[in-house]
Amino acid sequence: MAQFTRRNFLKVTGAAAAATTALGYSSFAIGGAKKKVVIVGGGIGGATAAKYIKMMDSTIDVTLIEANKDYHTCFMSNEVIAGLRSIDSIRFGYDGLKKHGVKVVHDWVTSIDPGKRVVKTQGGGTFNYDRCIVSPGIDFRWDTIEGYDAKVAEKIPHAWKAGPQTALLHKQLRAMRDGGTVIIAPPPNPFRCPPGPYERASLIASYLKKHKPKSKIIILDPKDKFSKFGLFTEGWKRHYGYGTDNSMIEWISGANGGKVVSVDANKWTVSADVEDFKGDVINIIPAQKAGKIAFDAGLTNDKGWCPIDGKTFESKIHKNIHVIGDASVASPLPKSGYAANSEAKVAAAAVVALLNGDKAPQPSWVNTCYSIIHPGEGISVAMVYAYKDGKIVKVKGSGGLTPKEFDAEMRAREEAYAHSWFKNITADVFG
Repeated sequence: MAQFTRRNFLKVTGAAAAATTALGYSSFAIGGAKKKVVIVGGGIGGATAAKYIKMMDSTIDVTLIEANKDYHTCFMSNEVIAGLRSIDSIRFGYDGLKKHGVKVVHDWVTSIDPGKRVVKTQGGGTFNYDRCIVSPGIDFRWDTIEGYDAKVAEKIPHAWKAGPQTALLHKQLRAMRDGGTVIIAPPPNPFRCPPGPYERASLIASYLKKHKPKSKIIILDPKDKFSKFGLFTEGWKRHYGYGTDNSMIEWISGANGGKVVSVDANKWTVSADVEDFKGDVINIIPAQKAGKIAFDAGLTNDKGWCPIDGKTFESKIHKNIHVIGDASVASPLPKSGYAANSEAKVAAAAVVALLNGDKAPQPSWVNTCYSIIHPGEGISVAMVYAYKDGKIVKVKGSGGLTPKEFDAEMRAREEAYAHSWFKNITADVFG
């Protein structure tokens, strides 16, 4: 990593985690009247917050409300699509949280009343809270691409919420003829997991290269650049002939007519700014916004995201409600699983402190984003963040990017680090 070695990075993040744990057990384990926290959404952000509040102060009554009994991680789902791991390997339940004393309710949240501090569910449940944490994830702006909506997505998957959609895209790739065309349409910024569509293209290309070598991928992108652009395109040149007449991957930028404007699900065609494309497998990833409950609760701004106070992640719109994860406006923190995990710990520490009459501690965050270009080759970007002058800022010199110069041994380690990180973060969240 430029300016910052991986060993030093891990020292910093390890120390931060240790500090959070120490802060939780020594500073916040205070007795007294039962305090109630209700957490809406059991993804990476919500589950992490629930667990860490109980770890920091076991006297707080924590209820996590999540409609699904299992959670599928978006990270590593591209490996499922490419046939490199099973769908079961990215599925996690909530028994680990229950062992920490978290009350888990599987139901749909229908309303949050900020004035009365009450959360209600479809099943008739009513949950009072002193503080609420909302981790709603993302929803799609279905009106941005003509002909594409939730119903069409059952045939032409987005696979941007892991689970059945992930399995569907994998199944379609397996059934595709050799010589077929896969179309991937990434969304405009901002969106969940900025490098994700390009890792997906990479791993699908690795699958096609092995099993259907006459096939190709066309990426129709509304943007003119994307996360880890140089590392991805360099890897595509090495593995998939990118930039040549025989390239397995063709990337068409927004400036060159890559923006998708409509989809014809009956003809399996995609219309971009300049021309139409026919695909055997089509993966449309629509523009995004905060999850539905954030809108229903009045937590969103005119851009469809949730403004927050960076120190505590408390909503700038409604008091006593904290919004974490992809739905929050937390730039320069990216919309990623690792960032959601880090934000959840900051919010948990703030909630515990505030409920006990203390000031919220000075926060810091960390994010690392791994991507696999080809089996045996990974890349990453990492950064540490701090809170300064009322804003979340990058800590200068704290992060780094995989060196552009290709080193096979280093790239293999990056893939190993990615898989190790997956095991560690899922244990941290759900264990």
